[in-house]
Order: sequence, then C-alpha cells, then structure tokens
Amino acid sequence: MRLAFLLAAPLLAGCAAQTPPPPAASTFTYDGNPIVRDRYTADPAPLVVGDRLYLYVGHDEARGDQMFNITEWLAYSTTDMREWTAHGPVMQPTDFSWVSRDAWASQVHEKNGRYWFYTAVEHDEEQGSHGKAIGVAVADNPLGPFRDALGKPLVRNEDTDGPHHWDDIDPTVWTEEDGQSWLIWGNANCYIAPLADDMVSFSGPIRQIDLPDFEEGPWIFKRGDLYYLAYASMDKAISEDERISYATAPSIEGPWTWRGEITGTAANSFTIHPGIAEFKGEWYLFYHVGTLSVGDQQGAIGRRAVAVERMRFDEKGLILPVEQAARGLLDEG
Repeated sequence: MRLAFLLAAPLLAGCAAQTPPPPAASTFTYDGNPIVRDRYTADPAPLVVGDRLYLYVGHDEARGDQMFNITEWLAYSTTDMREWTAHGPVMQPTDFSWVSRDAWASQVHEKNGRYWFYTAVEHDEEQGSHGKAIGVAVADNPLGPFRDALGKPLVRNEDTDGPHHWDDIDPTVWTEEDGQSWLIWGNANCYIAPLADDMVSFSGPIRQIDLPDFEEGPWIFKRGDLYYLAYASMDKAISEDERISYATAPSIEGPWTWRGEITGTAANSFTIHPGIAEFKGEWYLFYHVGTLSVGDQQGAIGRRAVAVERMRFDEKGLILPVEQAARGLLDEG
C-alpha cells in the first residue's frame, strides 16, 4: 500500500514474542462484496493449494481519522468461492524480532512443500534501519504457525535507491518450472531480484522494471506462455486515486509491454491492491474498497474491505476490463 502519510500511522502497543494460536475456525457464506463483513481487511493475497483457495489479508483497525493501523495478518479459505472459513490471525508484525509495527501487504508462496510468507513491515529503528522492509516467514502448512525464516530483513530500505523510506513494500513471488524463484516489490520503483534456493537471500542483483504509472502493489502470475504483472497505477491526469493496470512479457525478465487498465479506482479508497489467482478453471481478481461499515466505524482509507470479481481474457490473452460490483460473483449464478 502507498504511505503518503506515514507519520500518521500509529505505533502498535506492546510487543508479542509469538503469535497466539488462531481461534476456532468459523464459517460464513459469500453474500457479495465485500467478502468479509465483520471486520476490515486489506491487501488480498490468494494462494491455491489443491482444491482450496486461501486468502491472506491485513487486518485494518484504524479508528476515526487514523490513516493506517494494520495489526495482524488473517487467513480465510474456501473450496467453492461461496462458503468461506475464517481461520483467524496467522502472524503479527512483532513476531519478527526486528520489526516495530505494520502488517502491510504480503504473499504466501508454496515451494517444495513449505509455505513462504513475504511481507512488508516497519523496521525497528533501534535495530539499525529506518523505514519499510521485506521480511520472510515460513511454515509447513498454509495456516502456520509462521516463524521468521531469516532473523533479519531480506530487503532493507537502505538496499534500494528509492525516493522515500517506504519504497520497499508489497512483495510478490513467482517460481519458474526449473525451480528458480523471483521476488518483485516496490512503491514508486518496481524492483525485481532472483531468489536463491534458500528463499531468504538473493542469487543476483536487484534491478528495476520500468512500468508506466507504476505506484505500488505488483502481482506476478503466468497464463500459458505469457507472464502478467498487475500493479496499482496512478495517472493524476485521470484521478488522484490508484487504478489496477498490467503489463505482459514472454519472460519474467521481460521485456514488459504495458497493456492498459484491468479495473478503475476503488470506492472510497485512494489505494487498491490486486491479488490474482486461477481456481478450479476460473480466474479471480481480488482487491479492496472502502465501502464497509462495521460497528461505529465507516469505511475509509484505514478501514478497507476485500472484494472479488471474475477475471476473463480475450483470444489474444489480454485481460478484459473488470467491473467492480457490489453483488460480485452473485451475478454469475
């Protein structure tokens, strides 16, 4: 997510040594968008494992005029996109010993039977770095328990030459058929680097991908022989809010060709964050909006809610425009 007002983000109170076990799972039925109605969720990251889709989100807990207060990562899952299970929290920022706060955007990636949790957090200034960093946690199943896999950040703010101290956020991961994994991330600049076999270090240099109007939130996936890189974009001549654009390439190393917009701005939120997955033969675009009210709090930039739409392609493999709708998947039978 973009942080134009970082100083407004509140500090987390206290410090947890270990994420408590999740509460007993509860179930609910999808009733249109947003998917989850009892709390605020942001930055959706889907993962398909067998016949189940897992959805990881940040828990937005800002109140009043607070900007961001994202305190933990939650997990949900479904086998049919209608009946969902809420699994509760899978990790908190302070489960990383070097982190002070902020459960920002993440992606869980399966490789060789393990689940690698790449995420953006705020580095504890007393431990030698300032600003956002990329951490890595690992677990033996999709619901954890996740533990810090490295004991330090994979990427610090000082490791890249970005325009501000939150340019190292929003990681997305891809593994090639030959086993080579790649990490892509960034705000203002889009970075890419090859991961080593250990998944917690790089085997090559950090480079930049040049994408028109790139703002943040990259999401990498492949369909057939074509690679797709979706991302939150901003053209201020059109809107002060983010949209979702994308590019394609014949290789993960490019060259990338800009293909246009997937969907427009999110209702009542200047940020939008794509999460894309193929599940049981259909493609889905997850994103967040600011339309949900919970209790005495109305939706806002710090109180977003995850939504989903079907995503389709034309005969050339280009993504057809996606219309955001309150009924979402309900209109499709």
